[in-house]
Amino acid sequence: MEAGGSHHKVSVSPVVHVRGLCESVVEADLVEALEKFGTICYVMMMPFKRQALVEFENIDSAKECVTFAADEPVYIAGQQAFFNYSTSKRITRPGNTDDPSGGNKVLLLSIQNPLYPITVDVLYTVCNPVGKVQRIVIFKRNGIQAMVEFESVLCAQKAKAALNGADIYAGCCTLKIEYARPTRLNVIRNDNDSWDYTKPYLGRRDRGKGRQRQAILGEHPSSFRHDGYGSHGPLLPLPSRYRMGSRDTPELVAYPLPQASSSYMHGGNPSGSVVMVSGLHPLKMNCSRVFNLFCLYGNIEKVKFMKTIPGTALVEMGDEYAVERAVTHLNNVKLFGKRLNVCVSKQHSVVPSQIFELEDGTSSYKDFAMSKNNRFTSAGQASKNIIQPPSCVLHYYNVPLCVTEETFTKLCNDHEVLTFIKYKVFDAKPSAKTLSGLLEWECKTDAVEALTALNHYQIRVPNGSNPYTLKLCFSTSSHL
Repeated sequence: MEAGGSHHKVSVSPVVHVRGLCESVVEADLVEALEKFGTICYVMMMPFKRQALVEFENIDSAKECVTFAADEPVYIAGQQAFFNYSTSKRITRPGNTDDPSGGNKVLLLSIQNPLYPITVDVLYTVCNPVGKVQRIVIFKRNGIQAMVEFESVLCAQKAKAALNGADIYAGCCTLKIEYARPTRLNVIRNDNDSWDYTKPYLGRRDRGKGRQRQAILGEHPSSFRHDGYGSHGPLLPLPSRYRMGSRDTPELVAYPLPQASSSYMHGGNPSGSVVMVSGLHPLKMNCSRVFNLFCLYGNIEKVKFMKTIPGTALVEMGDEYAVERAVTHLNNVKLFGKRLNVCVSKQHSVVPSQIFELEDGTSSYKDFAMSKNNRFTSAGQASKNIIQPPSCVLHYYNVPLCVTEETFTKLCNDHEVLTFIKYKVFDAKPSAKTLSGLLEWECKTDAVEALTALNHYQIRVPNGSNPYTLKLCFSTSSHL
């Protein structure tokens, strides 16, 4: 189906499945390229997959689109895309209206890959240039989501078209936008997670001493002066490849990136720094293996399996943003035949109580606060981590020069995980003391299981004084 030639194998539908989109595509780009085939009712972006669903008002428009693309290339934002009929006859709207255009002035924003803090300041600066924002509410139960209420339905429609699929920061904090169910937001206080721009004097929550963080954008765009209002600060344009797709909407804005988001920046753990993980295999998972997987998204302080709920563990992480990254990337991931459920816990910390022995004989509780394998213990170290969703390719590093493909094969066999299908070693400098490279598995699940079992394995070298700690992480490459 690489050239869209197999469209006859799927029954005709007014919904068209679009593949092969480039990273910078937003909803407006799709509308701009495809509206020549007919009126478009609705667009659902799938940014991580570089795909989208486009629903035409008329089935003949969808036919024309798919047929045309089978014979001639169709370019979206300068890159050829591929088209087929969707198995769906209509895109499901989360809103409470039958209006195909979404008739609601409240948008639901899901922020995918949230490497940096998302506050009302950030969302206001992104959304307000497109349409006047009245209220914002952020909630962090399953990943990080927000509802943004605009002044009118038209403003919300323009914002969805211009921002759906865009990155707030280059390469991360990707916006997936739908119409929300509520038609109005109720904001009771102005703080980092909620703001009513029609009521600048609304009571602000006391954030407490010793926990204040430097705001990404400095003071709020309508920062409090004696009269309750202030001026807008200077904003920087995003690089051209992250531009808006529509000519009549302003460019997005970018902000200085925070240095890191780990516990060393805080005076203690902020609320929401504990994640609850259920669906853990009782025979194959323990505290160290939970650490091996979750340490890719932030520092791990403590891990405790719960005696009263088998297969469930609490993981105390370095900060709330590490929790957001872990929930975003690991919720619903399949591991050892079970599907993980990862969500923010109501607990503020993990207490070492009711310690018992797990099936493999290890302790149900382990403290990792001083572990050298934590990867976010300094700003410099944190900046070297490439936060990636699970994939079938693992990047390995910090292995001795004597390690070969056979070494990795034996490791997989010894730890009872499936062996990789492709192996690559990077050329090392003459002065290098370690090797790095890539390993590819048949599927994502196999790679996740291998990483969970093999990450931080101690490789001993004959006549060597100290072992080498094998480091694994998910690669930016999709295939070798």
